[in-house]
Amino acid sequence: MEFLSELNIRPMTAGDVNAIVEIDLKVIGKSRPDYWKKMVPENPQHPFLSLVAEVEGKVIGFVLGEVSGWEFGVPDTIGWLSIIGVDPDHQHKGVARRLSQEFVKNLKAMNVGVIYTLVNWNDWDLLKFYKAMGFTRGGDMINLELKID
Repeated sequence: MEFLSELNIRPMTAGDVNAIVEIDLKVIGKSRPDYWKKMVPENPQHPFLSLVAEVEGKVIGFVLGEVSGWEFGVPDTIGWLSIIGVDPDHQHKGVARRLSQEFVKNLKAMNVGVIYTLVNWNDWDLLKFYKAMGFTRGGDMINLELKID
């Protein structure tokens, strides 16, 4: 628990891109700097929806999300947790939990009533994590896909 007391959660900035690219590379084994430059908001509309976790000034995790609504017939009080990532050297230490808790707290302050995320059905570790965070299988909406060649 000493580690978590040193953890600082703060709004993500454009200056965090390189650290996020490094974490992403460690997690998925692929460098995607152009992707992350587009994903990390330079001037976020809601700065507390994209967060980083740092220890001693080093970014070790991140979460990105947004508030949207009226798409697909859902109300405008919907939050989306788009992606969460933690440096493998710091996984299983509560970093993702702390990031998620702060993200949820910030959405609640914005009067968001429901948070959605998408998870691969076969990613049992991630499903277990979200279940521990209180997520359940969604209601009436289902994921549809069309594969094109």
